[in-house]
Amino acid sequence: MKSIFKTALAALGLTLAATQAQATDIRVHYAIPTIWADTQEQLAQAFMKSNPDVTVTIDGPAESYANGVQRLLREAVAGNLPDVAYVGLNRWRILEARELTKPLDPFIDDAAAFEKAGYSPAIRSLGQYQGAQHALGTSASTMVMYVNPDLIARAGGSMADFPTTFDGIIELAAKIDALGDDVEGIWIGRHDWRFQGLLGSHGGRPLNEDESDITFDSDAGIAAATLYSRFYKEGGMPIYGQSDARQAYPAGTLGIFFESSSLLNKFTESAGDRFEVTVLPTPVVVEDDSKAYFPTGGSALVMLTDDAEKQKAVWDYMRFVTGPEGAKIIVENTGYAPTNTIVLEDDSYLGAFYEANPNARVAHRQVADHAGPWYAYPGDEGVAVTDLIGAALVEISEGADPKTTLDTLAETVRAKLGMK
Repeated sequence: MKSIFKTALAALGLTLAATQAQATDIRVHYAIPTIWADTQEQLAQAFMKSNPDVTVTIDGPAESYANGVQRLLREAVAGNLPDVAYVGLNRWRILEARELTKPLDPFIDDAAAFEKAGYSPAIRSLGQYQGAQHALGTSASTMVMYVNPDLIARAGGSMADFPTTFDGIIELAAKIDALGDDVEGIWIGRHDWRFQGLLGSHGGRPLNEDESDITFDSDAGIAAATLYSRFYKEGGMPIYGQSDARQAYPAGTLGIFFESSSLLNKFTESAGDRFEVTVLPTPVVVEDDSKAYFPTGGSALVMLTDDAEKQKAVWDYMRFVTGPEGAKIIVENTGYAPTNTIVLEDDSYLGAFYEANPNARVAHRQVADHAGPWYAYPGDEGVAVTDLIGAALVEISEGADPKTTLDTLAETVRAKLGMK
């Protein structure tokens, strides 16, 4: 009897060993542990629970997305790349340009079914280049309007009748600004990301489709740049910096603030009982709102392994993280918007969260409807170009002619990027 029992145990041991031997191990890279450390662990554990044949090993994190990309480039040279990586939405193209990312289209059998699974065209665009899918967005933030209902009421306005056009918003901002020297009407950063948001609202793009020419000097671009001038001249926009604006809004002295949706939790906590922090979508100007886009900050997953067996496991992991279960974990733990529309429509995932956080639903809906790539200017001068754009926006907000300034900027950028 004992020999039979021993034989059974031995057979069971061999079976377990075989099962373990067949398990696929995938290495995961991520960055910004202050935001992502606990979330990464939760995602890995939840995925492995539903996929017991895959083991997720998490690499030590990089401090930032910029540092993370540099590490991945070094690991590529050393032949030690992880199998899958979280990278900044404005940085995965660096890896794609070096042919390190694996196109995901072969894994997407049915585009229509993929969209029904929560991957809207706007969200898919975050990881697309030249018609191919290279990444899947995992977290997102776009530019929204933070407003102070108390200042709006004091200025004679109301949240029930809040203006939906920039003309109306500027008119209201002027009334708020007139409340006193200690109150400001409106503010927006003189920064490439914010300018791209206004440009996308008007249906414009910074570059043409093949990135061979600048297009922010279009009518849409001039209209977007002119808003900076109008915010300053008509709306009472103060000439102070981003850190000042981020302190003024929760302090209750700034009426309308265009800023990243990722700061919602911070502003709500900082404002406390002073006033009710309220989020509204950035207005869409272009008549066909399908042409509107808002540059999106956040992160995306890229597949880096060449191993066919690991690719299958990585794809399952990517689909889990970007699916509704993964999106629920990410939203509840990071404050970012989800990159899957199902969690916005099916209350079984985040219904209680959105009921308690209605501002988050507004911000997250904008991502689902109008998320678009945060355009990175190509070449080694790309960072310098964004600095030039910021400087031009300062000039415009301080009185320079928007069209003349933008035309000059476009020619300067074309020369710097070798487009002329």
